[in-house]
Amino acid sequence: MPLVDGVTDELPEVARAARAWHDGAALDDIRQVASFVHLTGRFEVPEPDPARLTESEWQGKRREADELEYAWRETYQAVVEAAHAEPALRALYPFTSHWALRFSTTTRPRLTVVGPSLTAGSDGTYGVGSGFVTPNLGLFATPHEAVAVAVRHLPSGLGPVALGG
Repeated sequence: MPLVDGVTDELPEVARAARAWHDGAALDDIRQVASFVHLTGRFEVPEPDPARLTESEWQGKRREADELEYAWRETYQAVVEAAHAEPALRALYPFTSHWALRFSTTTRPRLTVVGPSLTAGSDGTYGVGSGFVTPNLGLFATPHEAVAVAVRHLPSGLGPVALGG
């Protein structure tokens, strides 16, 4: 998972960012030496704490959804925000694959997938699926309806997120 990203046509800036990373600079310091660097908000956690890693990943997902430059950004952002607002889903580690929002009971690198996936269609619909991206559990007009169905399909007795790996 990227901790930083960015775009520049200036090779010296890339070299400064790489040198700072190599030398063990903090993420904020890398941004200071290379202005093109964008902090993703992921894994800026001082020690391996699964609750803090989960919170950090949610922050990264929300930031990513807010910064998308696709026509379906608003729909995707709405489903991410609705999922984050639901305590049962917010307690799980979020991840995406092919823009489907999924959940795990463990952090990266070894995810333990649980529950259905949520998708946001370019047509303004929201899907819930028991598999990868097929909305076999339904298509809905609002993200809140989709999230409610996803929560109903979560297994019972889920504990706190654990470190994956």
